[in-house]
Amino acid sequence: MNSEADEKTAAVERQIKTLDAMLASALALAPFSFDKLMASTASPRFDPGPLGQAGTVPDWADFAPPRPSWPRRLTGARSRRRQQAAARARFEAAQSGHRSQEAQRRQALTQAKARYDQEVTEEHVRAVRRNADIASRRSAFAARDAESVEWYVGQVLAASRYPDVFPREHRVAYRARSGQVVIEFELPPRRIVPSVRAFRYVQARDAVEPLPRPEREIRQRYTRLISSLALRTLHEVFSATPPEVVGSVVFNGLVATVDRATGKPVRPYLLSVSAERQAFDDLVLAAVEPVACLRHLNALTSPDPFDLQAVEPLVSLDRG
Repeated sequence: MNSEADEKTAAVERQIKTLDAMLASALALAPFSFDKLMASTASPRFDPGPLGQAGTVPDWADFAPPRPSWPRRLTGARSRRRQQAAARARFEAAQSGHRSQEAQRRQALTQAKARYDQEVTEEHVRAVRRNADIASRRSAFAARDAESVEWYVGQVLAASRYPDVFPREHRVAYRARSGQVVIEFELPPRRIVPSVRAFRYVQARDAVEPLPRPEREIRQRYTRLISSLALRTLHEVFSATPPEVVGSVVFNGLVATVDRATGKPVRPYLLSVSAERQAFDDLVLAAVEPVACLRHLNALTSPDPFDLQAVEPLVSLDRG
């Protein structure tokens, strides 16, 4: 039971470590780029597998009857001829079977190679088409085409790795005249912060019991988490785009939940921050405290994100 308590405690600690590293884990990665969207046109070498191995050719030595001793050579000539004939028949049958198997193997190998060549050709065509599309989008992006910038920023956000339990919904708008990207980003719900800080084994009851995490700590961790997500997203977009295309980014973080009063689905905004590239580039993100950093950027943050008190976005994605 002690080991069970230790394992459950370790699992909770891993969850907390992942949440705490939400910003730092992204800073160590190379920026996203159009090159990462390109498909490789190189093809793997054809591997025939077992079809590439010819079967063993029958060897007469494996079929020939044993050489008789000298006395039997004088008295058993007829018997030896029968043995020799039977062995020869088995050998010839093995040779015939080998030739048949080899013919089937070569035919199967030819068919496998033909399928491989067809798949390689089709994959190459798909890769060339994809790369042509990416190249076209890259040119339109450089020209500040709104649809292309929105598509690319969406790719940047989609490529960001989060735990499986995190929501992955987002929307993007681009204002070409000002070079501003507006992002609407779904934040994880409050339950993402474990309500248990550890587990212990109680010998008197022979049971493993949870030790609750203080509510104040849960609230603080949740506020820090959504602040980290905002900074992480700003970093990913700025690092993946040139200043001549994207000069500022607005991050609006909302959460999908249910209104306690009405029981209806609601999506309150818990955080809204607008950052100019130059001001953001001056930050040393590896050393900031996320909540304090957002205050420095004059972000609007819910007075109590854990209780889902909403804020009005600085820039609405729909209204501009």
